[in-house]
Amino acid sequence: MSTKINHIVFLFFFLIACNSEIYSQNTNPEDSVKVDINELVATKATVKKDSTKKPLLEGIVNRKAKGYERLDQRKKRLTLYDEAELHYIDFELKSGIIVLDYEKNLVSAGRLKDSTGKYIQYPYFKQGENIIEPDSIVFNTKSGKAKIWNTKSKQGEMFLYSEVSKRENDSVIFFQNARFTTSTNIEKPEYYFKAYKAKLVPKKKFVTGLTHMYIADVPTPIGVPFAFFPMTNKNTSGVIIPAPGQNNERGYFLQNGGYYFALSDYYDLAVLGDYYTNGSYALRTETSYAKRYKYNGNVQLRYENQVLGEKGFPGYARTNQYNIQWSHSQDAKASANSRFSSSVNFGSSKYFRQSLNLINVGANLNNTLSSSISYSKTVPTVPLVNFAVAVTHNQNTNTEIVNLTLPSFNASVDRIFPFAKQDGIKKGVFQNINFQYSLKGENRISTSESFLFKSEMFDTALAGISHNIPISTNFKVFKHFSVTAGTSFAENWVFNTNEKVFNTATNKVESIRKNGFDSYRTYNLSTSVGTTIYGTYTFKETNKIQAIRHLMRPSISYGYSPSFGQYYDHYTDNLGNYYSYSRFENTLLGAPGLGTSNSIGFGLANTLEAKVLDKASKKGETKKISLLNQFNFSTAYNLSAKEFKLSPINLIGGTSLFDNKLGINFGAQFDPYDLDENNNRIDEFSLSNGNGLARMTSSNITLNYSVTSNDFGSDKSSKQNVQNGGRSDDLFGSATDLGNQEQSLFGKKDTKKQQTELYNFKFPWDLRLAYSLTYSNNENQKEITTNSLMVSGNVDLAIKWRMGFSSGYDFTKKGITFTQLRFERDLESWRMSFSIVPIGVYSYWNFFIGIKSSILSDIKWDKRKLPDPTLR
Repeated sequence: MSTKINHIVFLFFFLIACNSEIYSQNTNPEDSVKVDINELVATKATVKKDSTKKPLLEGIVNRKAKGYERLDQRKKRLTLYDEAELHYIDFELKSGIIVLDYEKNLVSAGRLKDSTGKYIQYPYFKQGENIIEPDSIVFNTKSGKAKIWNTKSKQGEMFLYSEVSKRENDSVIFFQNARFTTSTNIEKPEYYFKAYKAKLVPKKKFVTGLTHMYIADVPTPIGVPFAFFPMTNKNTSGVIIPAPGQNNERGYFLQNGGYYFALSDYYDLAVLGDYYTNGSYALRTETSYAKRYKYNGNVQLRYENQVLGEKGFPGYARTNQYNIQWSHSQDAKASANSRFSSSVNFGSSKYFRQSLNLINVGANLNNTLSSSISYSKTVPTVPLVNFAVAVTHNQNTNTEIVNLTLPSFNASVDRIFPFAKQDGIKKGVFQNINFQYSLKGENRISTSESFLFKSEMFDTALAGISHNIPISTNFKVFKHFSVTAGTSFAENWVFNTNEKVFNTATNKVESIRKNGFDSYRTYNLSTSVGTTIYGTYTFKETNKIQAIRHLMRPSISYGYSPSFGQYYDHYTDNLGNYYSYSRFENTLLGAPGLGTSNSIGFGLANTLEAKVLDKASKKGETKKISLLNQFNFSTAYNLSAKEFKLSPINLIGGTSLFDNKLGINFGAQFDPYDLDENNNRIDEFSLSNGNGLARMTSSNITLNYSVTSNDFGSDKSSKQNVQNGGRSDDLFGSATDLGNQEQSLFGKKDTKKQQTELYNFKFPWDLRLAYSLTYSNNENQKEITTNSLMVSGNVDLAIKWRMGFSSGYDFTKKGITFTQLRFERDLESWRMSFSIVPIGVYSYWNFFIGIKSSILSDIKWDKRKLPDPTLR
């Protein structure tokens, strides 16, 4: 009997040993396993002989599974099934099935099949910032080695897919039959590169062996024996590969090659260059800098040595062109009382017209270059003190005249009310009396481009300082009339004057420049009375127009300025004629007035508004619309003048129509005096001669119309256009930077919305019209001096197809103005564009197709015909 009992006990323990598996199905994973896996984490043993035993697990295991969890203590294996998740040490794993062998430190994961036989619940593995999504994976948690089948991962801008990959450690992964692309469609990319062998060092580099390009799964003859891609998230220095090409005038060339220096997190530097086989070359440096909450900016230096023709043959020419651009802006949070900013566009007048590398239509057609560097500061005292220092530059690219201020200085003290009460409330004439002080100094240079940076540029420099102290007050009379009265005193200092003498040998008047300090003082008195008159006409409540309001602001002003004849000298010619002049003529601040001025001014400002029913309102609410933004008249009458006492009558006006889509501005000037038979102005009123009340001497009108479809979402403003001195819109064409053609010709555009509305037949578009007309009749010539129409627009011809155009017509010269056509095709990861200027001096065409992503920006093909390179 005892023998049978012993056999039964032995069999019982034998079965326990052979079948020591504990199951848990469809229960909470936190309490589903009766023997918790976390209990296997090593703790300090209480038994002395086991104190040196290594732990089975190196950390806490967080896991869950929708299907079941199974712990096999004999095999030291944990199995998670259906929507399994495992968080262990430094990695996260999600999959259909996960098996953790905590004795061998191996983790295996794979997918499942659903009832239809389709694979679901693919593994998702994340360690640090590295994420892969394979079909299956085996991973050693201790050594970091892994073997992965059909892995999919993203590295920077690239998506990687490999049939088999092996991970040696945290820093090296090998791939076999790998595909990499920048397409967001990983399963069916429109293009990819297939590398038979590849090596990845995460966040550092991706190196491949023999690589071929596939388009729509079709192999192409395009391939390279090896490739190298930097994969770091930080800026790194490296070589910029040039783009080769050929030009009929300058031969073969390499463009936009150089080196990029990642100097720090706050600034960088790119040095680029072009070389042509005829000897032409170009150098460019570009740097950007930024400091959060402080400032940001960029600097560009460009130099080109342009050669045309062959040395020793007719037509040979060599010129040097340069351009300097600097943009700096200060963050509003950097300082509350001071600000520094710069906007510099300085260089050769012909740079943008003859540049070898940069084609910018807006800058080609612009006639001026301008720059400004300024620093301003407010001293928080009572009263406030403001001062500013600036250096400015203005350059006419047609005449090549350069105007510089080196520098200009402005300072002012805020208004002081000496008779105001301490509570700040000011009433009456005396309490509103105030004065302030302002100072303006300037050193102005006007020279030609050929004398720039030479001693000759200072020969005609003008310098001066002006001090002004205005005193004024304001008050009400008869409740409805506002009166302003004031006087102003000015102290003017100049550092050069002019003396005029008559040269009897040449019978001409000569002006002799005299350098040295001199000064003069002026003062004037002024007062004005104005009021506001409202007039409203109300219609029936059933009418669409509910009411019209007319607002008038009439004003009368008086100004007095005495004669400052003490600052005038004279000279006589060979006939004894006497001529007066001021030695302050043609100085920076000009000459003081000669003769007393007693002038009465008249002005009338009008605005017209309407209250109409709002169509968009369901409650019958009204809204205000402007019929006339302004319609103003002004003139003056000089009581002290001996002739032409009445000044010309000025008219300006403007309005907006069609929901502010059409803007209209106009102006005119009317002269009340008549002309003689030689069309010279005489001191006789036109009305007295029977020629009407006044004669229109000039007028102008401009119309700007802009309309767009509701879902046309592009940003057409061109930063490069504005930076180079051109327009922000595309009326003068869209900029094309040959050094960076990955950017769209049409700015930002959201094509995802259009893709979802593939069968919604909409054609997003926009249209801009600008019309200008100027009429001149000073000498009865009745001439239309300018009459032109400019038009530009963009339209989506189809999904991902876009067309744009810019053109115009000059009715005065009877010719077509600048015309540009633009076409672009969005090819998912690629972009194809074609732009052409078919007629004119700057005619050219340019074709480009390439990958959008910056990491593969060298995968492109472009062809172009540049404008006529004749050096003018």
